Amino acid sequence: MLLQNKKIAIIGAGPVGLTMAKLLQQQDIDVTVYERDTDPQARIRGGTLDLHKNSGQEAMKKAGLLENYYKMAIPMGVTFADEKGKVLSIKPITSENQYDNPEINRNNLRKVLLENLPANTVIWDRKCIDLAVSDGKWKLIFENGTHATADLIIGANGGMSKIRKFVTDTEVEDTGTIIIQGDIPQPEINCPEFYQLCRGNRLMAAYLGNLIVVNPDNNGSLTYGVIFKKPDNWQNDTLQNPDHIRDILLNRFKLWDSLYKQLFQSTHSFWSLPTRIFPLGKPWKTDRPLPITLIGDSAHMMPPFAGQGVNTGLMDALILSECLTNRVHQSLHAAISDYEKRMFKYASEAQQESSVNEKEMRHPDFSFQQLIL
Repeated sequence: MLLQNKKIAIIGAGPVGLTMAKLLQQQDIDVTVYERDTDPQARIRGGTLDLHKNSGQEAMKKAGLLENYYKMAIPMGVTFADEKGKVLSIKPITSENQYDNPEINRNNLRKVLLENLPANTVIWDRKCIDLAVSDGKWKLIFENGTHATADLIIGANGGMSKIRKFVTDTEVEDTGTIIIQGDIPQPEINCPEFYQLCRGNRLMAAYLGNLIVVNPDNNGSLTYGVIFKKPDNWQNDTLQNPDHIRDILLNRFKLWDSLYKQLFQSTHSFWSLPTRIFPLGKPWKTDRPLPITLIGDSAHMMPPFAGQGVNTGLMDALILSECLTNRVHQSLHAAISDYEKRMFKYASEAQQESSVNEKEMRHPDFSFQQLIL
């Protein structure tokens, strides 16, 4: 086996990195995950994840965790509403579609994965800031002054990975869309009218280039994302102050029903990042000093407008683990090359779908129904 007596380092303990570790450990491979979070209790902010049947769920199945996912995930329909707070239509959950892509809280998915890995698999408080080659091995350099070594490095540490430079010179690009996210705990108490409008489903509404996507049950909180094209005059510090963010949203939604305005007024926790893409148009480096590759957002960060990000990343873990362990390839270089060739194809298609959806969604006449139904 290619990885016999080899030490594998995965950088990043997100869903993709942890799934990769699980798949390798099933083959008795020595793998360690290095994570910048200080401990397993660190809360990951953001909306829920939905794993698709033909991609993310396939990786969970191979890892023996599909039933664990189903137990923690919530099948959710979609409530389509207009800017007046009127329900236009509902896409319900049925016995036929309930397992297609149920929603799971990011922290709960991490918990599922961590509980199924040996306790010493993840080393916490290890933010990798650089790599070096030493005595024929990779030397991982961490922000806290510690070091580690490995024969193979798998970068799974997100879209702004600092180790990507060892694999490619391609730069991340801003797509021109802003997503402002809000979080309201105990929504049945803190925003009861809007909570009722959702009817237990994800809620989607769009009007004149402003869009909102709501999940009323994200581990006991209501979370939402407001999507719009980034104004030309915005600076990087525009979205730093919660009161300022709330004012921006109230102004953008001034023509909407008071239900939406009450939602923003009930929100005390906002966060936002511009949407970015790491394009795959340029081939990756072939002169890497030692075996190294990328999976997940590190490899192909994309806008979240097709629900493909985590699913594509989990496909990476599934395919890379197979390439490394199926005894077909004669070298680590060949195994990695096979994975990357296949990944470039399906990840590029996912990026294209996400980008097309993004452009459609920013159009003033856009309707969620035309995209989903």
